[in-house]
Amino acid sequence: MNQPAIATGKHPRALYVCFFTEMWERFGYYLMIGIFFLYLTDTVGHGGRGMDNTSAISIVGTYVALIYLTPFLGGLIADRVLGYTKSIFLGGALLALGYFLIALNGSDAVMYAGLFSAIVGNGFFKPNISTLLGNIYNRPDLKPKKDIAYNIFYMGINIGAFFCNFVAAYLHNKYQDNNGWGIAFSAAGFGMVLGLIWFAFGLKHVKHADVIKPAQEGDMPISQIFLKVFLPAMIAGAIGWFIPGNILGSDSNDAFIFACVPIIIFYFSLWYKATGFEKKRISTLLILFGVSIIFWNIYNQNSTALTIWAQTYTDREAPKAIQPALKPFGFLESVNTNPTEIPVVDEQFRPQSDANGKVLTKQGTDLYFQNLPKDKYPPEGQDLKLISTEIYQSVNPFWIIVLTPIVVAFFAWRQRIGKTLSTPSKFAWGTLIAGLSSVVMVAACLVTNIYFNKVSSWWIVSSYGVFTISELFVSPVGLSLTSKVAPRRLTALMMGGWFITTSLGGKISGILAGFWDKFDNKAVFFGISAVAAIVACFLLLPLTKRLNTIVEEAAASDD
Repeated sequence: MNQPAIATGKHPRALYVCFFTEMWERFGYYLMIGIFFLYLTDTVGHGGRGMDNTSAISIVGTYVALIYLTPFLGGLIADRVLGYTKSIFLGGALLALGYFLIALNGSDAVMYAGLFSAIVGNGFFKPNISTLLGNIYNRPDLKPKKDIAYNIFYMGINIGAFFCNFVAAYLHNKYQDNNGWGIAFSAAGFGMVLGLIWFAFGLKHVKHADVIKPAQEGDMPISQIFLKVFLPAMIAGAIGWFIPGNILGSDSNDAFIFACVPIIIFYFSLWYKATGFEKKRISTLLILFGVSIIFWNIYNQNSTALTIWAQTYTDREAPKAIQPALKPFGFLESVNTNPTEIPVVDEQFRPQSDANGKVLTKQGTDLYFQNLPKDKYPPEGQDLKLISTEIYQSVNPFWIIVLTPIVVAFFAWRQRIGKTLSTPSKFAWGTLIAGLSSVVMVAACLVTNIYFNKVSSWWIVSSYGVFTISELFVSPVGLSLTSKVAPRRLTALMMGGWFITTSLGGKISGILAGFWDKFDNKAVFFGISAVAAIVACFLLLPLTKRLNTIVEEAAASDD
């Protein structure tokens, strides 16, 4: 098939088709993640579902895990049956439907139907938009620009992630007495619809890269994958769900981890059956995938542990000088000392339940006052103006936008002096820096007694800033690496494997956060992730030179 002509030195228009499509999809995803935990734990009287922290964390953690597990299947079907553009349209439509169902704020059945639709939709959308971009840059004249293209693409992700939380805060606070949560969720659905419209208008620029790769000799047919991978996964998941007691804190945690085992075995079987250089390519990806699980564990704390930290332990009072500027945009929430119905918690803010598991409530002041010194209480009859918790979710993409030019300049400087950082080296050092971001949170836990005093917002802002550097080392190059190193016949399938690492990291993060209330010393909670990341870095560093040789040979090959 003839491909459109591309001016030398310029990126093709197809990049910007993918850029804005992904930007709107990420707008919806991060809006959802930014408020989902807050919605589940908000009281029924304020439009939420009144869950305790543990139950809400289990749902959020499972959602994050599953939404990155389904790309395994979506990538496979796109590779061999649907193609990438059809999969993107199908996935985007299911994502929008899911967000709109959640926006109804109806029964549990409606909410779970919405979650299921979004999970399946992401499986078709997420791996294939990235694979499509990789295919566009597989041309010899564009290959040198592939890493830069993925960096530009990654900027689109973070523009969507940055603005979505301000939209969510505005809609939720402005319409809080009229299904504000639901209206905020609906914005995620409309964002996805806009993304699909943009993609449809730009389809002519990407169509040439939509090439279905038929199964080759030695490939496992889809029917066999369902029989040998998904059926065992479902059986293993059922065993995890029904075994007496809980190994990992809840039935859903056990079921998910058990179900992942056959899928992990499948990826190792791809390596085992491969031969020659293809075997080395797959083994390189599997090693880096394993390290990235630790990275994604820290990354996904934003939707659970760091949301709790921002909501409960952070001094969120907006400076009086900027309150007039923030109020019209709905970025402030008001709390006061008037008696209200609140959950019963112990001194560590652990919610208490009755014999039926229902959260106990009492008349008291807003939970924000539980660890706020009385000299900081507002005068009787007046409100305290707080920055909405979901705004803190925009700190990470803010740092991405600010730090990307600096990190890219650092990489360029290293290249000029002949000391280019290889992709495996970026993984190693990025994982170490991710661990250091958890060290910042350990320090935040130790500077004061967080059960009697709140800590400055600068702690969580600084932690996000350190983590962002690690993210720029690992996340965008992960997409590019998978596209370059994966055998061509397995590109989307291995891209699905990359997202499975996000899934496992997200679930591990959720499992750890599920024990949040049991950690009397929160420094230990963050310290576990810090130690894991630092150890992983020093295990990977000795392998980087050998792994990079394989990466370079794969990138130079068209096979």
